[in-house]
Amino acid sequence: MPRIEHTDFYSHLLGMSLKVEVTGHYGHPILMFPTSQGQYTQNHDFKLNESINWFVDQGKVKLYNIETIDKFSFYDKNISPAERIRNYEMYVQFLIQEFVPYLQSLHSEHRIAVAGASFGGYHAANFAFRFPDVVSHMFCLSGAFSIRNFMDGYSSDLVYFNCPREFVRNDEAWKYSHMHIVLSTSDEDICLEQTKEMAGILASKGIDHWYDERKWINHDWPLWRMVFPMFMGKFFS
Repeated sequence: MPRIEHTDFYSHLLGMSLKVEVTGHYGHPILMFPTSQGQYTQNHDFKLNESINWFVDQGKVKLYNIETIDKFSFYDKNISPAERIRNYEMYVQFLIQEFVPYLQSLHSEHRIAVAGASFGGYHAANFAFRFPDVVSHMFCLSGAFSIRNFMDGYSSDLVYFNCPREFVRNDEAWKYSHMHIVLSTSDEDICLEQTKEMAGILASKGIDHWYDERKWINHDWPLWRMVFPMFMGKFFS
C-alpha cells in the first residue's frame, strides 16, 4: 500500500493553511483536485487514487491532493460575483506562486501533472491552460471549461481568463505543444457536450490531445476509476 501523509501548507497569499494529502514515496508529481466543494481526501475516499496504486507503488508518480476554496469563491452566494472570482484568482495565484514552486523544488522538476474529476477537472484544466509552461500532463475527467454559470451575468477579464473554452480560442497553440492533454468523458456524461466542445477547440488550433469517450456509463466515480489507470499506463508505464 502506498504511503499516505496528511499535512498543511501555509499560503501567504491567502493568509491561511490548506490541507494536502500526499500519496507515495517517489515519482512524477501529480497535483489533484476534488470535485465541487469536496474534501481534500475525496479522491482517496472514493478510491480514485487507489485505481492507480500500481503506478504509485512503483515510484512512477506521487500524488498531491490539495484543498480548494470553492466554498469561499464560486459557491459562496453571500458575496458578489466580483468577489467570488477575485477569491478564486487568489487561489490560482497561490498555486502558481507558492504551491507549484514548492513541488518543483521538492522533485527537481520544472513541470508537474494536474488531474481532477468533474469540478476538479475544471481546476486542473484551468490551471494547465493558463500556465502551460509548468504542466507536463493534464488529466481532465468529465470536467468543465467555463465558470460563467457562477457569475450571475457578471463579466470581467478575470472571468474570461478563468474560462478555458474562451481564452484558449484566442491563445497561441505553440504554448501547449509539449503538454499531454487528456479530455475524458462518456456518452452518458453530463459534461459530454462541453468536453466535445473543448476537444473541438483544441483540434481547430492544431493542439494535440487525447479525447476519450466511454460508453454506457455516467458522470460518476466508476467512470473515473476505470479510465484513470488507463491514462497513467499510457504516460507513466
